[in-house]
Amino acid sequence: MADTMKRLKAILAEVTDIQRAGAVLDWDQETYMPPGGIQNRADQASTLSEVAHRRFTSDEVGLLLEEAETEVANEPFDSDDASIVRVARRDYELDRKLPPELVAEIAHAGSAARPHWQRARKEAKFEIFAPYLQRAVELNQRMAEALGYDKRPYDALLNRTEPGLTTDQLEAMFEELRTAIVPLVAGIARHADAVDDSVLHRGFDTDKQVQYALDTVVKLGYDLERGRQDISTHPFSIAFGPGDVRITTRVNRDFFNECLFGSIHEAGHGMYFQGIGRNIDRTPLWDGASPGVHESQSRLWENLVGRSLPFWNHFFPSLRETFPEPLRGVDAEGFYRAVNKSYPSFIRVEADEVTYNLHVLLRFELENDMLEGKLKVNDVPEAWNELFKSYFGLDVPNDREGALQDIHWSFIGFAEFPGYTLGNIIGAQFMEKIRAEMPDLDSQIGRGEFGPLLRWLQENVYQHGRKFTPNELVERVTGQPISPKPWIAYVRKKFGALYDLEPVKA
Repeated sequence: MADTMKRLKAILAEVTDIQRAGAVLDWDQETYMPPGGIQNRADQASTLSEVAHRRFTSDEVGLLLEEAETEVANEPFDSDDASIVRVARRDYELDRKLPPELVAEIAHAGSAARPHWQRARKEAKFEIFAPYLQRAVELNQRMAEALGYDKRPYDALLNRTEPGLTTDQLEAMFEELRTAIVPLVAGIARHADAVDDSVLHRGFDTDKQVQYALDTVVKLGYDLERGRQDISTHPFSIAFGPGDVRITTRVNRDFFNECLFGSIHEAGHGMYFQGIGRNIDRTPLWDGASPGVHESQSRLWENLVGRSLPFWNHFFPSLRETFPEPLRGVDAEGFYRAVNKSYPSFIRVEADEVTYNLHVLLRFELENDMLEGKLKVNDVPEAWNELFKSYFGLDVPNDREGALQDIHWSFIGFAEFPGYTLGNIIGAQFMEKIRAEMPDLDSQIGRGEFGPLLRWLQENVYQHGRKFTPNELVERVTGQPISPKPWIAYVRKKFGALYDLEPVKA
């Protein structure tokens, strides 16, 4: 067994190193790479992706997995070796279905598309990006066909991002959420004047915002000995291993929420990465359980912690000291209410907790329709605008605030957006469990003590990496399968109080 696992782990480490080298290039492309480097970068990304894919899907790895499966058969399900073999087998079977040439095409197309998305977004012209989105649709269709599916092509892609979940299951969750959200949005609209957020638009020095955001996430637990923060068009987090986990943010002088909450969001991802056990480094286990579980941590820290009243009872004095003029005449509770104002808006990453999932639902529907050939790429802006009007009651003013606002479609991969709503759901389930075990959590947050919360998450979630599927992890932590009910109860209570709404009968 020792020799088999040693050889298997050596190859898995090689694959991980190649993938991380590609990730460094991705980070550079989004932060400091000059515009002229795009063709070279696309070639480099394509080469590294294909090399990693060929190495991982080799016959040698298949034989080693067969031998290892026999040898770890009697080990506990959650042991390192049994989990490495189990997860590597799942990845191997999926990746073997994808031709190396297709993997290389996808990587090349993603790098090539990004600057065109950036230009299209800047100029608010969808037609600039349309050929690249068309290419993304075609590549996703080819990927779905190669992976195979029984019912819907989205199932094939979803099985890679959120293993164990189906499109039908997601649609059922979305319907439960929609049923809860629509009347809540309507109730808030009738009491819209109850919350005033004008303070957020008074003009905040951008350099001070970036520094304050960084200082804040360090207090939460993001380790700068193993991380850094930079500026990018679209905030993201990326990890090259336990010792190098980076985040980016963006800043807007006239909208305070963008920088601070963007930084807290990405630091949530970063702390997850930094908390994964070093014992599973350079294996397929060293990552989040899924995009949805990863998102549960960014949303938990951003919203359930960062937008809570205890959080602002602690941080507001230092915020007022940093920005005395914009915050003149405002107290902690007034600022708490401001950062939680709920109203329909165009930009997903700036959306409040109540309306956020509607943004995800819209993208989920469009991706399915494009994938199934029901929606042509050139018709996406019109379809987007119609759906947006039906969900939010707003007329989309331009493509920048419509179909071009997210970077994800330039990355080629579909079936990632559902992870954002799953993150809201799972984060609320985790927090429900945390509060049951830590009844003084609000007092701790009010005192600026975030260590106990971070340690709980490290012990129960972070350290396991990809050992468990989303449902396995949620059931292990909470004793329940993934369910929207805790999130629905949370937003009804919080926003019912903020807007003085009548309690909703369960």
